[in-house]
Amino acid sequence: MSAPDAAQPEVAEETEQTGWDAVHELPPSAKLVAKVLEYNGTLTQSQLAEETMLPPRTVRYALNRLEEADVVHSRFSFSDARKRIYALAVESADGQR
Repeated sequence: MSAPDAAQPEVAEETEQTGWDAVHELPPSAKLVAKVLEYNGTLTQSQLAEETMLPPRTVRYALNRLEEADVVHSRFSFSDARKRIYALAVESADGQR
């Protein structure tokens, strides 16, 4: 019986997914928000809540998950600096951003 070789590094099972592959692993609310952004372009959080008919808290959670996965990015609104504008950071199914 031999001892395990300590010199061999362990292989990580998880691989980091990017783009739409990362969206497949997210909750349904995040998928819906991503699709609405794909269809509409850039929207504020309140506009996303209106378009998706999800509660604002759920939209906020979905946006946080999408940002963690680098699927969406945000910037401050030029017309109202209190608001953030969200847009997809991945290509849509038809190859557009």
